[in-house]
Amino acid sequence: MNERPKITQEMIRLYDEYTHLTLDRRRFMDRLTKLAGSSAAAFAIAPMLEASKAKAAMLAEDDPRIKAGMVTWPGAEGTTLSGYLVTPADAQGPLPTVMVIHENRGLNPHIQDVARRVAVEGFLALAPDFLAPAGGTPEDEDKARQMISELDQAQTVANAVATVAYLDREERGNGKVGTVGFCWGGGLVNQTAVHAPDLDAAVAYYGRTPEPSQVPDIEASLLLHFAGLDDRINAGIPEYEAALKAAGKDYRVFVYEGANHAFNNDTSAARYDKAAADLAWSRTIAFLKEKLAA
Repeated sequence: MNERPKITQEMIRLYDEYTHLTLDRRRFMDRLTKLAGSSAAAFAIAPMLEASKAKAAMLAEDDPRIKAGMVTWPGAEGTTLSGYLVTPADAQGPLPTVMVIHENRGLNPHIQDVARRVAVEGFLALAPDFLAPAGGTPEDEDKARQMISELDQAQTVANAVATVAYLDREERGNGKVGTVGFCWGGGLVNQTAVHAPDLDAAVAYYGRTPEPSQVPDIEASLLLHFAGLDDRINAGIPEYEAALKAAGKDYRVFVYEGANHAFNNDTSAARYDKAAADLAWSRTIAFLKEKLAA
């Protein structure tokens, strides 16, 4: 009987470096081989670090509680955005709206699943594909990460702000707009809060923090989730929190000790932390209901 390969914290940090800093697959596998002791072990471990498209969704696409489909809307400077829109099937009256922002893998089945989870809680959920202006999210996740790294940051933030405006005008909406994002999307949540004064609530999961000088421009209430073992992202917490406090902003910070970056992503066997994910999700839904109720 084959034993499950041992995954160390150093391997998880190496994968984080690969997916967020270097994007060099060959160097990642070379270093993972040294850590694992053999190329065979490295090839067994790599899929456990990566997200699996074969992982079953928590909420099926055809769940009778929701209605879902792709839509388009105007982005910034004449661009057209596309995304996955989900609403409760039995919606009665105006709904609070939530933009769900993907990781640096683009709009993939996992993020569509997250959007469905948001919708079943009573929200109109829209998950944009921020790679739409570049042709859309590809099947190859390495290619998607490369494309994300090549996006113009200012243009991408402007497209997020345009999406907030679109949701604010949505005829099925109640005029309240929130957003939740993960990893790269968590950083974009923070920047959307800086640049979209009409945003009411923002939830960032282990997202890159904004510059302290940007904090006074934030009008939205903030819920900030961080992973205790995520040294790269957590380095920005002290300055961000100090700036939020100094500016008198409405914010809440939670650090999940022992959890890794991407702890909410249930398609990544090595990094998913069910206890942390469940607690953060319960806090997220309660926060969005509190801040977006009509």
